[in-house]
Order: sequence, then structure tokens, then C-alpha cells
Amino acid sequence: MYTDLPEAELRTYRSALREPDDFDAFWADTLAEARACGGDLAVTPLETPLTGLDVFDVTFPGFAGQSVRAWLRVPRGATGRLPTIVQYVGYGGGRGHPLENLLWAAAGFAHLQMDTRGQGSGWSRGDTPDLAGAGPQAPGMATRGIEDPRRYYYRRFLTDAVRAVDAARRLPAVDPGRVAVLGHSQGGGAALAVAALVPDLRAAVAYVPFLCDIPRAVTVTDAHPYREIRDYLAVHRDREEAVLRTLGYVDGVAFARRAGVPARFSVALMDEIVPPSTVFAAVNAYRGPVELAVWRYNGHEAGGIDDDAAALDFLRTALDD
Repeated sequence: MYTDLPEAELRTYRSALREPDDFDAFWADTLAEARACGGDLAVTPLETPLTGLDVFDVTFPGFAGQSVRAWLRVPRGATGRLPTIVQYVGYGGGRGHPLENLLWAAAGFAHLQMDTRGQGSGWSRGDTPDLAGAGPQAPGMATRGIEDPRRYYYRRFLTDAVRAVDAARRLPAVDPGRVAVLGHSQGGGAALAVAALVPDLRAAVAYVPFLCDIPRAVTVTDAHPYREIRDYLAVHRDREEAVLRTLGYVDGVAFARRAGVPARFSVALMDEIVPPSTVFAAVNAYRGPVELAVWRYNGHEAGGIDDDAAALDFLRTALDD
């Protein structure tokens, strides 16, 4: 059922997010530090029963040069450099099994699917540890290091997401000038952030993106992962200012204000996990051209395969020569 604002109000809703004054410097310094760490890119072919695709196990340097895993899937027999999709995974998941998620490569793209540090046992497999110390946190990842923006989990995760694009552009199968990013929920939040932090992308697709208008989200839904933040503040009652300041550095509304690449969003009006007002907050703040799919009778699954089919058309146009 509907639990957020009426649709007419959603379409004009604007976030009151106050981002930190040093937001741009914070991310410029973070990415410069990560890139300065260097690190090796390793690509190992896998033997699979697939006859139309080749799959490679990829390791690339992410935050602080730490190793992050990914799958690279490409159409077998493709020649030349391919338009490429870099995909990020939803909360609790990892890069999964090499035989999963074959749509994008089957459609003719090179497809790099990034693993998610410290996750990957909720609903799909992961292979990348989160090496940073955490301090006190509520169960889950959303509050790991949440009182210090430099130690916060999502600083590391979003840096990994940017470095995944850097890595993709070094792969022989990839046309570095034709790269798009895509994800659902947490992955959609990552795609939105990368669209702002890597301005020469061709396109971004964000299905029901998590991490947008976070101060509102934690007060209008009881669902996880936002519930983790509320639970933390229910115990650490005097830390609200520090927590909200940290969250301001990773909020999708702040990234939307800076992102200019063509983007496709989806929002589900019965979504209890990512409240629809928080998605509209990002859409209505977005600086570049936007397409939006509104699913009135869906929850967090949003448009499912219909979202994918529409995104496929959108990406073919965006990545066309």
C-alpha cells in the first residue's frame, strides 16, 4: 500500500538536504588518494558451460588500493572494443555466481559486475573483504564508521565503484569512451554517485536508488537498511549531528546536484525499503537529462524485467557510436 506522499506531491518534492561545505574537496581528495595507491589489475579467464559468452575473474584496486573482485562477461567472438556496463549490487549481495546475470553481455555489451566489500552473504555470494576497522555499529553495514566521514563504510564502497570504472577502461574488450553504470537499490545509489564523480560517462541507470535524502528516509520507513541508522541513533542519542554530517557526504541528492550524464531512474510507489519520496528527491535535484519510470503497484522489486528491458533500450541509444 502507499505509505509516502501522494504522487502529485512526490513529483514536486524537493529535499532539504544540507550537504557539507567541503563535499567536493572531500571526494576529490578521496579519489586522488585511491588512485595514487596504484595496484594491479588481474584478469583470469574461467571455464564455463556457456557457449555464447566468455567470463573472466577480475581483481582491481579499489579504496586505498585494496583488492576488489568483479566478473567480466563479454560476448564470445566479439571483435574490437565494446560498449560497456559497469554494474553495482544491492545491499547484502555480492557479485554472485559467474553464470548469473547474463543479460547485458548477451545483449552485446561488455559487462563488469563489481563485488561489494564486506557483503555477499545476504542473497548472493561475495568475495571481497572490508579491511577497515569499524568501531561500534548496528548489525549490518550502514552504520560502520558512521560518526567519521573518513572512516565510513560508504566512503570505501563508493570509491570502489569509481575505481571499477577506472579498471573497466583498462580492459582490452572495453571502449573507454562508451561506459555506463547501472544498479538497483544500493547499486542504484552507487550508479548515481559515480555519475557525479566520473563526469565523462555516457549514461547511468539507477533502479530505486538507496542512500538518497537519508535524513528523511530514516524517519519514514521502518525497514532495513535505513532501520540500522535509526537503531544506532536510538542508542547513541547524542550523536545525531555527527551521524547526519557523515551521511551528507554520501547522500544521492548531493550527487544528483552534480551529475550531468543522461540518466534513467525507476521508483516504486509501494516501496517500503526505499521510500519513493527519497527517489524523487534525487530525480528532482538531478542536473542532467532524466528518464523516470514510475511503478505504482510495486514494492522494492520495482519494474523487474520491465525495468531491464527499458534500460536496455536506453543504454543502446546512450552507448551507440
